[in-house]
Amino acid sequence: MWMVLSSLKTPAESMQVPPVWIPLTPSLDAYEKVSGVVNVGRSMWNSLVIASITTAGILLTSMMAGYAFAKYHFPAKSLLFSLLIATMFLPPIVTLIPLYRLVGSIGLNASLAGIIVPNLANAFGIFLMRQFISGVPDELIDAARMDGASEFLILYKIVAPSIAPAIAALALFAFVYHWNSYLWPLTVLQGNADAYPIVISLSRLLSYNRGAVNTGLVMAGATLAVLPPLILFVFLQRFFVDSIVGSAIKG
Repeated sequence: MWMVLSSLKTPAESMQVPPVWIPLTPSLDAYEKVSGVVNVGRSMWNSLVIASITTAGILLTSMMAGYAFAKYHFPAKSLLFSLLIATMFLPPIVTLIPLYRLVGSIGLNASLAGIIVPNLANAFGIFLMRQFISGVPDELIDAARMDGASEFLILYKIVAPSIAPAIAALALFAFVYHWNSYLWPLTVLQGNADAYPIVISLSRLLSYNRGAVNTGLVMAGATLAVLPPLILFVFLQRFFVDSIVGSAIKG
């Protein structure tokens, strides 16, 4: 709320001490200036492409791998799952340079694909799906197999509807995380401003007209950046709460 109200304040009101909550003369000048400093439409589109495709990839790979770990028996399954969990303890900065070199070796530097491809699978997503899929009765899956259903059909028609809250929660987590991602896109894009997501583009507002008061400009940009994840949360909040309750009951 403070962010939205601050974006409507005049420069004088933004610096007033003590601070005021409600602007006396609300103004949209800050939003007009944001559009003049950064290409908001292009940057929002880039962020939407990155977050949407990455989220879809994470959902697909997490459900498939989670289903395999939960319902299949194969050699070294426990060891592989333990190694997968261990990767969750690695700080992202540790894998930054190896991933960057790998992306460069396949020619994806300075492109949106370079941001998306390494993030299409996620250890946390696999772990979450495995935990929820383990709760799906084996009898349902066995009955579907006896009726001739393929594994993909079972996953889509039986397993997915049974864990819908978990899928929605994972989608929300993944979308918000990759919408707000800063360091990895900045590293991969190498100054390709046309491919900048909104978070990187808005960092230019911090240096715009340096030395002058630009609090309202920064707040206006932040308000624009937070709208898509906020809208997604409004639509998925029921599933998000259900997944938390479900995990607590399972716990």
